[in-house]
Amino acid sequence: MDGFFMMRFSFRDYDRRLILWALCALLALVLGFFTLTSDQAMRAVIFGGYWVILLLTVLFAWSLIRVVRTQLSGWGALYSAPRWPAALVLVCGMVLLVHEAYGFKILMDEVMLLGTSMSMHFEKAALVPMRGNDIQGAFQLLNGQLDKRPLFQPFLVSTLHDLTGYRPENVFALNTVLTFGLLGLAYQVGRRLAGRSAGAVAVLLLTSLPLLAQNATGGGFELLNLVMILLTLLLGMIFLEWRNQDSLDAFLLSGILLALTRYESVLFLLPVALIIGWVWWTERRPVLSWIFVFSPLFLVIYALHNKVFSVRTSSWELASQPGYDRPFALAYVPENLGHALNFFFNTTGEQSNSLVLSVLGFLALPFFALWAYKALREARKQLPARLALALYGLGFAAHTLLLMCYFWGKFDDPVIRRLSLPLNLCLVLAVVLVAAELGRERLWNWQVLLLVALGGIFSHSLPAMARHDYSLEYYVGRETEWRREFITTHPERDYLFIDNSAITWVTHLVSATPMLQALQHKENIVYHFRNHTFTAIYAFQRLDVDAASGKCFVQSSDDLGPDYQLETVWERRFTPLTVSRISRVVSIREGPVVMPSKSSSSLEKLTPAQLEKVRDEYFKKFIQRLP
Repeated sequence: MDGFFMMRFSFRDYDRRLILWALCALLALVLGFFTLTSDQAMRAVIFGGYWVILLLTVLFAWSLIRVVRTQLSGWGALYSAPRWPAALVLVCGMVLLVHEAYGFKILMDEVMLLGTSMSMHFEKAALVPMRGNDIQGAFQLLNGQLDKRPLFQPFLVSTLHDLTGYRPENVFALNTVLTFGLLGLAYQVGRRLAGRSAGAVAVLLLTSLPLLAQNATGGGFELLNLVMILLTLLLGMIFLEWRNQDSLDAFLLSGILLALTRYESVLFLLPVALIIGWVWWTERRPVLSWIFVFSPLFLVIYALHNKVFSVRTSSWELASQPGYDRPFALAYVPENLGHALNFFFNTTGEQSNSLVLSVLGFLALPFFALWAYKALREARKQLPARLALALYGLGFAAHTLLLMCYFWGKFDDPVIRRLSLPLNLCLVLAVVLVAAELGRERLWNWQVLLLVALGGIFSHSLPAMARHDYSLEYYVGRETEWRREFITTHPERDYLFIDNSAITWVTHLVSATPMLQALQHKENIVYHFRNHTFTAIYAFQRLDVDAASGKCFVQSSDDLGPDYQLETVWERRFTPLTVSRISRVVSIREGPVVMPSKSSSSLEKLTPAQLEKVRDEYFKKFIQRLP
């Protein structure tokens, strides 16, 4: 890599396109950061985001087809290839899918993504519907807002809605397909690095990760993020080998769509740029295409969408973790490292980790870092696949460092564990690469590594998946499934729900409105109650259980006050100190609104640490007194 920034090209045939690319880059900076106000930027994303993603997806599919067509030009070689890798991917994919029930695992991420896909399907607008009502048989989205989450995954789900009709379960269908796609890509990347045995090891190590199974059956964008990371890496390997416009287009568009999948995945544009720059330098000429020339404009949507964080500072969710005043800081690293180690090396099954992957991965990681440093110093001697991985390692390092600096970057937190998936993927690649390097000296046997991976699956991963301790801990996800259970048993959906998580009901085509709306505009609820617009009006509430007296107190955020008379219909206790309740509104007092009293249960006044202590003490007593 010496002299990387001292490259000289002959620009005779390329100067016009390079100048145009520079102008596009300048225009993208101006449009993305300086021209539009925050409100204008958000409106541009709302009404233009769908069409930008559609254009990028069509261009990517077209470029990918051209690459695949060239890859599969030798059909005889394809038919003579062994069939066991496909069988391995199929079996391992089924293992990941059958041990977890399909459902929305992380609230509010997954239902917000579903809501955006719903609006993209019905309105071609990037909005999360916050209120919706059945109006004479037609479900209408009344209002919404731009969500902070990127748009690629909602766009793909909305495309499934377009092709098969709207149903919330389409997101599970997408993640099912992506699960097999991820394992197939892992095999291909491993095969390019060190042969078929390396590909098989990569597949087995991924299969050993219960966290992957949890997300494969969920409604989030984590599977798509992993697929795009591996696909971009694979296309980077192909581009380093072919060095032509077709491979450049597919590689570049894959990197851009990866940046539009998760917020922090934009960091992987760093290795994308380095790989392209390396090819230019070694070829002594830029490999250019019209897609590359206009590529800076494709990222304007990312810059505009990020203005959500400046308009709504609550998007950082600092309030969810009291005591933090900045989203990122180096001071958070020591604490986050401790939580990361607790996640990766927990042996109880309470964390959705893979012990075999953690042990092998962290043993391999230092050697992988040393190898990457050496590979970058001797880049000309490296095979395309290995050079691509060495450069991609910079993206994994930047990604991990960012998360360690994140105020809520605690990998052992039920909500945050999924953020460790890219690092887990990096560990898989590190194991494969280091094993391949050791194999050169005949110090390693791939069969032994395959047996170790299988041993880890059967001794730790499968029992952990069977117990589901890591899923049961996050009761909010189980609560969401309870709501879906209510919808299943009341398929008429001609009722109204008052719920702070109104989006859950709206995305399932049930009329819903938030608690605050029902309080501040009580007259509207009274009108519909009096005129029997809905067959019933229900309210969802959480109650805290007083550990000393056993009495239940409605949480202040769910309190409808004395004006609403409620009758309990369903009730379930998801944690020892929390009761979830669905009640029917039997009467509403007319007249001026009487707001709920500000008194709350003693639990709401505790700090998170104090609350955790109270829960632990109560749980111990609870276990001791079981009959």
